Amino acid sequence: MKNPALILASTSPARLMLLKQAGFEPIVCRSNFDESQVQIDEPSELVETLARCKAEVVAQEFTPHDPNHSPMLVLGCDSVLVLDGEIHGKPETPEVAIARWQKMRSSVGELYTGHALIDLTKGNTLVRCQVTKVYFAPMSDRQIVSYVATGEPLNCAGCFAIDGQGGLFVEKLEGCHTNVIGLSLPLLRQMITDLGYDVTDFWLKK
Repeated sequence: MKNPALILASTSPARLMLLKQAGFEPIVCRSNFDESQVQIDEPSELVETLARCKAEVVAQEFTPHDPNHSPMLVLGCDSVLVLDGEIHGKPETPEVAIARWQKMRSSVGELYTGHALIDLTKGNTLVRCQVTKVYFAPMSDRQIVSYVATGEPLNCAGCFAIDGQGGLFVEKLEGCHTNVIGLSLPLLRQMITDLGYDVTDFWLKK
């Protein structure tokens, strides 16, 4: 039997990087799910629903495998930042990103990431959420404008990339650090285990 396959229902470079560093060689498949269809005010329910919808859209593109062949799992993820009780996704414009950072600096936010894992072989689905507290550094207006000008915050749900230049402006984290990058590796390991697989079986054998 071949190694189980992991399909990443996302074209996020950060999520792909995390998975590759952890030994996965995921199949990348863009999910074209329209996120505007989902209007939920509770952050954990929101990211779990979006992650599940993204995974389900991609799962429909694959035929369920014969149980006698290698398993195939589809992973969907979605992240938002909660600051002062308000949910934030990707900033629409540089102006929005600047205003967002003016609120974020010297504050504490919570990064929610929903994870959905669909087992195409057994027909099982797991959906879970991980939360990490993020302590943002004090920043001058000049630093905020300069950081937004890099373009990095515009591609991130939390308006920052801790694995990029944004890492300079995060004082500390409480909770899973990979969750802030795009997905929680410890949570993914647990979900794979709960579906009845060993995470090391996804590593390519040399």
